[in-house]
Amino acid sequence: MVASLAGVIAGCRTHSATTSASAKYGGTAVIATSPDLGPNWFFPMLPLQADTDINMQVEALMYKPLLDITPTDGIDWTKSLVSHIQTNASGTRYVLTLNRKWHWSNGHHVTAQDVVFTWHIMDGASQPTAPWGFAGAGFGGIPSRIESVSALGPYTVVFTLNKASNQVWFEHNALAQISPIPQSIWNKYPHNLDRELSYIESVANSPLNPDYQVVDGPFRPSAFVADSHWTFVKNPRYDGHQAYLNKLVFQYETQSTQEFTELKTGVVNVGYVPTALISSKSLLTQDSISQEYAFGFNFIHPNFSPQAPNGIGPVLNNLYVRQALQEGIDQPGIVQSLYHGIGVTENGPLASQPPTIYYDPALSRDGYPFDPKAGKQLLLNHGWRLVNGVMTKGKQRLEHNVRAFPFLGDSPEGVKRAVASWPPYGVFLSSLGPRHSV
Repeated sequence: MVASLAGVIAGCRTHSATTSASAKYGGTAVIATSPDLGPNWFFPMLPLQADTDINMQVEALMYKPLLDITPTDGIDWTKSLVSHIQTNASGTRYVLTLNRKWHWSNGHHVTAQDVVFTWHIMDGASQPTAPWGFAGAGFGGIPSRIESVSALGPYTVVFTLNKASNQVWFEHNALAQISPIPQSIWNKYPHNLDRELSYIESVANSPLNPDYQVVDGPFRPSAFVADSHWTFVKNPRYDGHQAYLNKLVFQYETQSTQEFTELKTGVVNVGYVPTALISSKSLLTQDSISQEYAFGFNFIHPNFSPQAPNGIGPVLNNLYVRQALQEGIDQPGIVQSLYHGIGVTENGPLASQPPTIYYDPALSRDGYPFDPKAGKQLLLNHGWRLVNGVMTKGKQRLEHNVRAFPFLGDSPEGVKRAVASWPPYGVFLSSLGPRHSV
């Protein structure tokens, strides 16, 4: 059962903007962070506790990925470290050819040895006893499906898998996660991986450590004051398109209202507008507003376990019950009332927005649109009857708990609105509140 996909609004100061044809080099852009969320991990391999959007942003400024995924989920080979991938029919062997144009800022080439070294760090951080845990473990078969990673000369890397795999899946979910680091800089403890991982953790939030000055991305860190600002300057030896800006400054914010005011007055050039302030976006007369969708989708996860409370597991295992519940979720209403129209209704894990080359237009038709009367009738047709306001079949009551995760932003309120139509047609919610552990 899928609820609405929420979006985020970003404001970008435009009164001094020019088109790319007439753009001039130089200047500084000040980017406001989301409230109380500044960058705190600069190594391009995020741990679970620092797997945040702002850390992904600074990683992308400093380090190039093997594969650059486009906004529509394709691969931009001109921006990728890899120029070509040759795979076998079963998807167990991937031969990557590195584009020789890419260099580190110290002038050395990005090599296959850098990729292999980076993989060893990623593999080590994916183990249960590692000093810190890699957040991407489990995605794309990392690390369990990867049997070996080896270098064939300075510009060829071979990934060998232990199980047949879909090539597109592995490229997008495993290879695209890898942003190599220079082995010559980071290989501090060649014979002790745990010490290497501990060292990385010790400098992860020290952007002025000399190790972070050797990058292959468009920017490198130059100054910072914790919980205040982080400054990045242009990497003059970047082999891609040189940035027009000389500096990027991430400014720490503590309140959404303050950030909104700074956008309005031009103190910051780019910032975030929370859903609570979207109705006031007309006050940002000098800003261009864009809609940025979250990396994911909201959904209700049914508990199918036979041990589920009130015997609800086997009940939810029936398709018609889930259909009836889905027909009681007013996705269009949630998008309009909770997210002020910034979102899309969905009936699966792949969103229709933003556009993607993998979206099937046939999925745009909602198979179970909001229709609480039809949902109630469907239950009645299968032998359920209202008994004291609760749908009952024999001794089984359609009664269950619903929990919302507090760290998902608007989701607790979203869940309340999603299930608002259930009680009137006999679905009793014995508990509706935040869940404090995962």
